Amino acid sequence: MSRGVAVVTGGTAGLGRAIVRELADRGWDVAVLARGEDGLAGAVSDVQIRGGRALGISTDVADREAVESAADRVETELGPIELWVNDAMVGVFGDFLTTEPADFERATQVNYFGFVNGTRAALSRMVPRERGHVIQIGSALAHRGIPLQAAYCGAKHAVKGFTESVTTELIHAKSPVRISTVDMPALNTIQFNWVKSQLPHHPQPVPPIYQPEVGAKAVADVADHPRRRTWVGEPTIKTVLGNRFVAGWLDTYLAKVGYDGQQAPEKVEAMLPNNLYEPATGDKGARGIFGSDARNGSPATWAIGHRKTMAAAAVTLGAAAVGGAAMAATAVVTRLSRS
Repeated sequence: MSRGVAVVTGGTAGLGRAIVRELADRGWDVAVLARGEDGLAGAVSDVQIRGGRALGISTDVADREAVESAADRVETELGPIELWVNDAMVGVFGDFLTTEPADFERATQVNYFGFVNGTRAALSRMVPRERGHVIQIGSALAHRGIPLQAAYCGAKHAVKGFTESVTTELIHAKSPVRISTVDMPALNTIQFNWVKSQLPHHPQPVPPIYQPEVGAKAVADVADHPRRRTWVGEPTIKTVLGNRFVAGWLDTYLAKVGYDGQQAPEKVEAMLPNNLYEPATGDKGARGIFGSDARNGSPATWAIGHRKTMAAAAVTLGAAAVGGAAMAATAVVTRLSRS
């Protein structure tokens, strides 16, 4: 039996492709909204070989009317949308002042307004039916800006504020529709091969790096058990909490290490043509070129999918602590009564 219909924007490559596969593994029918025809065909095949129904629609998420049209087609061909995952992104690497204004605006249109358009398309269908769930793919960089990625960091901060606002509106309306944010650490995805970059060396995610399947499992776990905010991996937790308490120190620290930390001189692979305005050709899959340095999991990500186990352990430990305290108190009383 199908879990229902899920939409994944940017589902042809990187984290989005891993999310498509993970949702299909868990029984969802999946519609993929992205631009590249080769990647769409590959993602559709991934779902079908896992036994699900699939639909690939060439869509630029920065185009609101195109997103609405795609949502209509999904519901006509697959059925009511129960889950919508906003993931599509493009990248621009370089100092703000040397980044072309048009490139900065294009990145903002995709990385911010793409999420706005997807959220509108999803909620306008879910809220009247009083069911559904929207998941925003966020980032540690939604909480802490770093050098060379002003466009991306700005968009992720904007998505965070936008989502918080919409969440309060859904609560006010007493809507059962859920909206969640899953903030990611650095992932080994293909994006670092096709970002538009001014850097002298190959762009890289800021270590420590995780495989995209780690993030995909967290997203699917949140789809199974909705919660408003989820931080994936210890680096994300440290970034969010660190920025709350030592933001000024992080400004100085990142100014020193943030440039070299986002470049890999040892990587001599040629960059792919950037996908800022046009989709890349070919099917690139989920993983990038940093697999030898990437982790396959962490205690924090394991805990996301095992909340009941963690809760039961907490109750057990709490009971043991109470029992131990009671035994200690009894021993004290006994000794006093004998003295």
